[in-house]
This record gives sequence, structure tokens and C-alpha cells, in this order.
Amino acid sequence: MREVIIRSLQASAQTKQRAADEMADAIEKAARLIIDALRAGGKVAFCGNGGSAADAQHIAGELVGRFRREREALAAIAFTADSSILTAVGNDYGFERIFERQVEGLLRSGDVLVAISTSGEAENVIRAAERARELGVRCIGMTGASGGRLADSVELCLRVPSDETPRIQETHITIGHILCDLIEAAFTR
Repeated sequence: MREVIIRSLQASAQTKQRAADEMADAIEKAARLIIDALRAGGKVAFCGNGGSAADAQHIAGELVGRFRREREALAAIAFTADSSILTAVGNDYGFERIFERQVEGLLRSGDVLVAISTSGEAENVIRAAERARELGVRCIGMTGASGGRLADSVELCLRVPSDETPRIQETHITIGHILCDLIEAAFTR
């Protein structure tokens, strides 16, 4: 067991070190896109499936609540949090449209969508990103190394340098925390 623990922690640290070396500029650009949208009166929305759904809710919660500093609430929403919308849209239109319909109903030009998919192949996330771009919504993807089809559907893709789902997810939430810290600092008086 100890070997598994050490190996997992080391692999996570190595992935995050590679992310630090390779992704800092892209993470900064993502933070600036979100800050600019919020300053202009827009909102940021997050979507993803499974662990990425949990990340979407976690990051949105940090922005509406607080991360590390006292400040006004920020306009953030997780498309994964409303079970009535998810089940109604899933039932009436299909699971692949659960986020796309929320983009149509809740986002406007100048808002930002953060679309999270470890593989970059989640159809419902890709469709949300594609619809967002059609509506003039800025779109940031968070994926693994390949980026999948999602990378072609977003303006900016934060590709974690790994193909292992656990390492990608661990790094996604770290990036989410970094974004929260940068965004929050921009709105702290």
C-alpha cells in the first residue's frame, strides 16, 4: 500500500510541475478572460460530467462565496447543480443537450463558459462549447493532454500534460483554485 501511496503522490506532483512549466501563460489568459467578463457585468458558467461536474460546482461555489478573501459575490454558475433542469432537458432533448440548452437560456455575448472534460470528448460539453461560441460567449476548455474534440470547440484550451484521468482531475481542481485566487484578487478592495 505504501508504494501505491508514494507513487500516486509523486505522479500527481510531477503532473502539476509539468503544468506549471507548460501552462502558466494559458492559465493567466483564462483568468484575464473571466475577470474581464465579470468586470463588464457578465457571468462565468462551468460544466462537466462526473468528477468534472463536481469541479464545476466547486469552482462556481468559490466564486459566489469566497476563496481566500472577503469580497462581493461574483456571478458564477455551475450547469451541473440544477437536477430539475438536467433531468427535464435530458428527458425531453437527450443527455447530449443538457448543457447546450442552459447556454442558450442563461448565457449572453460577453459571458464566459468553462467547459471541463478530461478526455475532451464529452458530447454534451462539446455541444455547449459550440453553442456558446455561436452566441458570442467566450469559451475556455479544461482537458487532458490531447484536448480531444473540445480543444477545437473553444477559444482557449487548458490542456493538462497527462493522459491519466486521476492526474488530469487533480490538476484541474488545482487550476480551478489558481483561477479563483487570481479572479478574487482582482475584485478585492
